[in-house]
Amino acid sequence: MSFRDLLADTFDTLAAHKRRTALTMFGITWGIISITVMVAAGKGLEIGFERKKAEFGRDFIVFWAGRTSLQAGGMRAGRQIQWRATDHIQVQRDSPSCRHVMPELGQDDVPVRSSYNNASLLVTGSLPPFAEIRSIGVAEGRYPSWEDEALARRVALLGFEAKKQLFASRPALGETVRIGDSPYTVVGVARPKEEDSNYDGPDTGKVFVPIAAILRDLPKRPPQRPDIVDRLLVTPRSLEEHEACRDEVRRALGRLHQFDPRDKEAAPVMDTVEQAQAFRRLTDGMRYFLGAVGIATLFIGAIGVMNVMLVAVRERTREIGVRRALGATRRSIVRLFFLETLIVVFASGGMGLTLAYGFCTLVNLLPAVPYFAGLLPTWQSGVLSFLLLSAVALLAAVYPARRAAAVDPIEALRFETGG
Repeated sequence: MSFRDLLADTFDTLAAHKRRTALTMFGITWGIISITVMVAAGKGLEIGFERKKAEFGRDFIVFWAGRTSLQAGGMRAGRQIQWRATDHIQVQRDSPSCRHVMPELGQDDVPVRSSYNNASLLVTGSLPPFAEIRSIGVAEGRYPSWEDEALARRVALLGFEAKKQLFASRPALGETVRIGDSPYTVVGVARPKEEDSNYDGPDTGKVFVPIAAILRDLPKRPPQRPDIVDRLLVTPRSLEEHEACRDEVRRALGRLHQFDPRDKEAAPVMDTVEQAQAFRRLTDGMRYFLGAVGIATLFIGAIGVMNVMLVAVRERTREIGVRRALGATRRSIVRLFFLETLIVVFASGGMGLTLAYGFCTLVNLLPAVPYFAGLLPTWQSGVLSFLLLSAVALLAAVYPARRAAAVDPIEALRFETGG
């Protein structure tokens, strides 16, 4: 029998058993859809979190000043620690694994007035790299520069919402705003920023100024010292040096302020690198779990295909006997059943991939939700599906085909269906 005749015979057989073929294909199709969509959902969560994290900031660690819980160097426990505006200079020298160590000072509910409106806003001061680290994108103008910092210039960048409050739709660049009692020139306006978490308030509602200017114009009120800052922002030189950087900063601060570096209450931290790693482990675990569920569904479908083909062998025992009596070889019988199974499995797989990718495309047309970038199928999931499909095809095809070929032609001719 030629391959063309074998193919025509296979399609005739499948067409004659439409319901059985459809039910068999459904199991495989559903398994492929499950793998593709579930892995795509896990990838969408991972990418969505990365985008949110990029809006919040880029791999930084925040060190707050706390209260000691351990005795150190003859100093009692329970002592209040305070960072000074110059601490970052010595800490930077003592922390070779850190790229940046910067002070940050924020004053809340500061009266800010323009020629058109006034508002109570959060005014934040830090060094120029703060814009990059905290993802403060500039829509117009610029962020306060190193020269502004060195000269303690009264210049400001307005957050997107702060600009709307003070100027509405009017241009703000070059305008003067009064921050407290001091006039500041607006040198920039930040772009809109989607964020749902921050340690001191949304960046869009802030006014950003050089830290030298805020220390002079809006220092901490007595009894606190005027050179006190709220926190230190630290970035490692690389993700591999993140833990070394954090430990170096803790030791340097311990030496400066005489507390035990092991005392985490003295210098509590918010570590965005550690948070990102924990979330990535979570999303990876979810993706592997969802993928495993899809694979299990696919293999259950394979068992279904194999059982259906075994039933087909039994139902077609007399047909097999007639074929053998007319000269068909065992090899041709194996090829017939093997080809039937392969056609069913790969047609089901192709249909499943088409439906899965189509479903992902439709879902991605819907409005985005926080922390979810959509259903993002990857080429890896396509390759995985194809390899699994090949394994399923072999598993489902070999045993029934060998059973069919092993049928004794004389006994097959005596066989009555249902007997």
